[in-house]
Amino acid sequence: MSDTKMNFTFGDPEPVLNNRMTDYLGVFTDLGGKYWVPPVSLNGLAQTRGANSHHNSILHFKKNMILKWFEPSQMMSYSTLKQIALDFAVFGMFYVQIFTNGLGRPVRLGHLPSIAMRRGKKPGVFFKLLSDGTEIEFAPYEVIQINEYDVLQSIYGIPEYMGGIQSVLLSEDAGLFRRKYYKNGAHMGYIFLTSDTGLEEDDLKILSDQVSQSKGPGNFRSMHLNIEKTNAKEPVKIIPVGDIGTKDEFERIKNITRGEILSMHRMYPGLSGVIPESNSGFGDMEKIMQVYHELEVGPMQKPFLELNEILGRRVVEFREPKWNNQNVS
Repeated sequence: MSDTKMNFTFGDPEPVLNNRMTDYLGVFTDLGGKYWVPPVSLNGLAQTRGANSHHNSILHFKKNMILKWFEPSQMMSYSTLKQIALDFAVFGMFYVQIFTNGLGRPVRLGHLPSIAMRRGKKPGVFFKLLSDGTEIEFAPYEVIQINEYDVLQSIYGIPEYMGGIQSVLLSEDAGLFRRKYYKNGAHMGYIFLTSDTGLEEDDLKILSDQVSQSKGPGNFRSMHLNIEKTNAKEPVKIIPVGDIGTKDEFERIKNITRGEILSMHRMYPGLSGVIPESNSGFGDMEKIMQVYHELEVGPMQKPFLELNEILGRRVVEFREPKWNNQNVS
């Protein structure tokens, strides 16, 4: 029976993203019983913007489409609509504060960040959470909340893209893995095999340490394997572990998730910055824009027009686009 010794290590496994922000928790009151807690993580929704370039870009594109045909007024400024339009795209809801004059008449609407707003248990009461753990309580009916309808509850809005968040996170995972793959380098990610070298135990330990420390910050680690008393022709051999062909799988995942993200936002590729893969391009962009305005922009404007009905006056107005062969205005 041969005396065989083996010395090997791949290092600790790297954890993958464990994000449960899409779990629907239901609507409950806070510990103090003053306001309702949102059913999903609003911080999580905000952080998904940085997980994928298409997702974040499309959210801003929708905001810009709402702003493009907006007519500012004394009650609603361009800056305020820009803020609440992005809130609505990201969170599926927005909040405005009503500012009144000495006679109690509304004179201006101000933006309140959706991520910090909570609906109180008392009718018409809202709270704004502050970074120090305290909150501001607004007077009854001082705040207007407009939100997307959710079939499971009527307290908070839920964005339309909720069903596609897993595609956004998968795209992020694939992108991070690919980045680590290339940062890992061609000289790393291998098994360093030695056999019948005649090295002393201390020398083998030093060699093993050097190999294991040569790993990069990526997903592939290097390992030293020593086998004594063999009939190997080569005392030293390097066995690659990483396969550069894996990059094809990364590209396939990125392409699939990109299509899913465009679908979840109902976004035409030509309007999202995607480069056409053929010389034919994406067709007549003006006609595409007209269809997009008819099917998407018009409905996206409706929630903001609800403010007119609530306040009993025209505070938000959008002009009709004029289409021609040269531009869209």
